[in-house]
Amino acid sequence: MFPVEFGARPRTREASPTEHKKWVQVFKACDEDNKGYLSREDFKVAVVMLFGYKPSQVETNSVMSSVTPGTSGIPLQEFLNIVRKKKEAQIFRNEIRHIFTAFDRHYRGYLTLEDFQKAFGLVAPKLPERLVLEVFREVDQDSDGHVSYKDFEYALNYGQNEDE
Repeated sequence: MFPVEFGARPRTREASPTEHKKWVQVFKACDEDNKGYLSREDFKVAVVMLFGYKPSQVETNSVMSSVTPGTSGIPLQEFLNIVRKKKEAQIFRNEIRHIFTAFDRHYRGYLTLEDFQKAFGLVAPKLPERLVLEVFREVDQDSDGHVSYKDFEYALNYGQNEDE
């Protein structure tokens, strides 16, 4: 599928010193009684503080199931890794939204083959027309001639965890 071929993947990046400091401060603020780890409830509060939403039960269960056996919660280093990955995913979703918006020149909320042709014509003018058509057909999951944001996002996320 084209996302793998074109390498649509979030870039791993280091947190800035300011971000890192903020994450450590949030960890310490949520670590009641200075236990050295975040409990399930502590983790939920930390996510609200950093990302502005309460994590779902599924997300919380997933994080808590990854905790090292024999420990009571998420230690600082593990918390920092979780937050960094969430931040990268957030940045990647924003990049996808910007790309979709750039393609959607008429602000319709969906893309047509013409939108793809114009965008590819600007960024890759020597790309064969048949390849642009192939990409469009692949991204247009329901073959209705329109690519919704959801289809577009799915295509760019396809295969995201295959190499991990």
